[in-house]
Amino acid sequence: MKRPPKHAPKRIASTGDLRSFQRMMAAAVTRPLTSTDGLQSKWIDGRPMDKVASEFVKPNDRLSSFERLQLYNRMYWFRLYDAIQDDCPGLRAVLGDRVFWRLAQAYLEARPSRSFTLRNLCSRLVDFIRENPRLTAPRTALAIEVARFEWAQTVAFDGEARPVLEAADFAALPPTRLRIGLQPYISLLELRHPIDTFVISVKRRDAMRSEASNTPGASASARPVLRPRTPRAKRTWVAVHRHNNRLFYKRLDPAAYRILDALSHGLTLSRAVAAAGSGARPAQVRNWFTTWMALGWFCARGNKHPANAS
Repeated sequence: MKRPPKHAPKRIASTGDLRSFQRMMAAAVTRPLTSTDGLQSKWIDGRPMDKVASEFVKPNDRLSSFERLQLYNRMYWFRLYDAIQDDCPGLRAVLGDRVFWRLAQAYLEARPSRSFTLRNLCSRLVDFIRENPRLTAPRTALAIEVARFEWAQTVAFDGEARPVLEAADFAALPPTRLRIGLQPYISLLELRHPIDTFVISVKRRDAMRSEASNTPGASASARPVLRPRTPRAKRTWVAVHRHNNRLFYKRLDPAAYRILDALSHGLTLSRAVAAAGSGARPAQVRNWFTTWMALGWFCARGNKHPANAS
């Protein structure tokens, strides 16, 4: 975002004036909140914020210019906090509320939203955690895995879907030349923890909390919802995908993961199958491909149909 003008235009007499006003308003609304969740008392150049606000926000009989602008400033940030909380329930469960909100605030200030949709809000969160491990210590490695998994869910939910390859398409070229792609909405994850079952348990817990809070006559003495246990280390291979517009997590055999990963990196079909290793039996590989075909996981690589690929 461009640096806002020093002063808001006194009147909108041109498109240039409108752009100046918009930059001024956007800069004020998106400025980080204070520690007490209020509008900052000073503007970017150090001037009192109440005087700056009066240049482009009119007071009314109930609220000053500063107070009216503060409403929008709070609404903007509270909506971002709601969105990141909704997208990252597993990360919040791993880190705990205090550390999670510290991370969320630091991330949103350092990587402000630049998209028209909140869907992309957490797209840079994994890299941010890697670059700032102190914010999630001592659970940084686990936090990265959970953040990767939860972003993969977003990708799977509404990522691009390309035309599915049919069985006949596989006969277009010999396996030594055939290259096929995976649907863009599929994420292949090699994890050191069973993050899939952990996130499921977190969502189940949150659903129980919601149900309990909406039950008429529910009392404070009701049985508490247990906090999910932090997952123990266990190597896990997962494909996060969708089928019939529903989100799914599919556990993969390590050899099956290697085949899919090789295909996603552009290896030919024969080399991808070879990547499974000698322990993968032909019948196994055939069953895996039958399942993946039924799920519609395969598509043309890039814009090239197998019959036209070199």
